[in-house]
Amino acid sequence: MTNVSIKREQLTHFLNETLKPHEFQDYGPNGLQIEGKEEISRIAFSVSATQESINESIKNSADALIVHHGLFWSFHGVRTLTGPFAKRVLPITRHHINLYGYHLPLDAHPEIGNAASLANLIGLSIDGPFGDYKGCPTGIKGHFSQPLMVSELKAKCEKILEHNVILSSPNLKAKISNMGIITGGANGGWFDAFQEGLDSYLTGEISEHDWHDAKEAGVHMLAGGHNATEKFGIQSLMRKVKNKFSIECIFIDSLNPA
Repeated sequence: MTNVSIKREQLTHFLNETLKPHEFQDYGPNGLQIEGKEEISRIAFSVSATQESINESIKNSADALIVHHGLFWSFHGVRTLTGPFAKRVLPITRHHINLYGYHLPLDAHPEIGNAASLANLIGLSIDGPFGDYKGCPTGIKGHFSQPLMVSELKAKCEKILEHNVILSSPNLKAKISNMGIITGGANGGWFDAFQEGLDSYLTGEISEHDWHDAKEAGVHMLAGGHNATEKFGIQSLMRKVKNKFSIECIFIDSLNPA
């Protein structure tokens, strides 16, 4: 097998052109978060930059790690390089691994995003963008060619996600024709579905009050886990990078049940 390598600048340009982070006002920086080696011959992909994914990247001699959840968030504020945070940052810098993080841009991408990738897997035909955060979409909406029973859709999601799905339903005997999807922690997105007249809403997390509110508003809400619903976009991005550069890529999974 030929050892293919690319320059860091090539990868950065391709990722930014594909995901267009400049169009989003996010909770933290998108793109290259930690600069490492200039020459890249192996890339690791994972949902989150954690001690586990960073250590696995090191073990697999990756020159770059691309994630959905990076290391720097505005809600954390200024942080010292101590404790658990240091155990993430210091190993990746010591091994000169490039870290890329793409949050909302990967959620919302109409073809390879988290929501779009999940929609394709459950057989939802995409009609357009869905959700809004400071003027930018955060997911997709679509329709089923054949309406599904609520129980059928729940079972289908659980099989694809390999994760328990919490269901809040106004009518367990109803059939679902359309859906909005925003993956991860978008608990309140059911209200966007309600406003747009959608039957159902799929996300990762659900709060106690959203379980009641969605049900009483007539929206079938399904929550299949934050990590579980966001595995697919990063893998779609991995395939796109591999097809573009013919470079060696690996996916690092997580057992996080949340």
